[in-house]
Amino acid sequence: MSRHQSTDCSLSTDLLFIFLLLVPTTIGVSPIEGIGVFAAERIKKGTPVWEFTQGFDLEIPGESIRKLPPSMRATMLKYAYRIAKTDTYVLPADDARFMNHSDHPAVLIVQGDGPDIAARDIAPREELTVDYSAFDEDFTGSFSAS
Repeated sequence: MSRHQSTDCSLSTDLLFIFLLLVPTTIGVSPIEGIGVFAAERIKKGTPVWEFTQGFDLEIPGESIRKLPPSMRATMLKYAYRIAKTDTYVLPADDARFMNHSDHPAVLIVQGDGPDIAARDIAPREELTVDYSAFDEDFTGSFSAS
């Protein structure tokens, strides 16, 4: 199984509560790039932070992305990541799409089943970052801030 196959979340007429990011977060201006995701409270090392939710997060065939007009394609490529072996793009439907890259990430990407976890204790208001190279097969390098 790929790293994004996990919880099934089928929509119904019942009241449905979904923990998107699995910890309380806020978004705000990031010193790394644009918008970032920040811990709303202390997060202990090893705590599950995010996981793909079937029926909520999007899986989009690469061919569909390539057919989009340039401005739409650029937006999708900014917020989605690609799984090369299936040529599928994954777009988190929650604020996880705003997590920025770091060579020393606060969140570890778990390959296979299971949620991504806190790499270390994370302080309130600390930015949640991930190493894009751990999951985005199109990521080619680091950014200046890490």
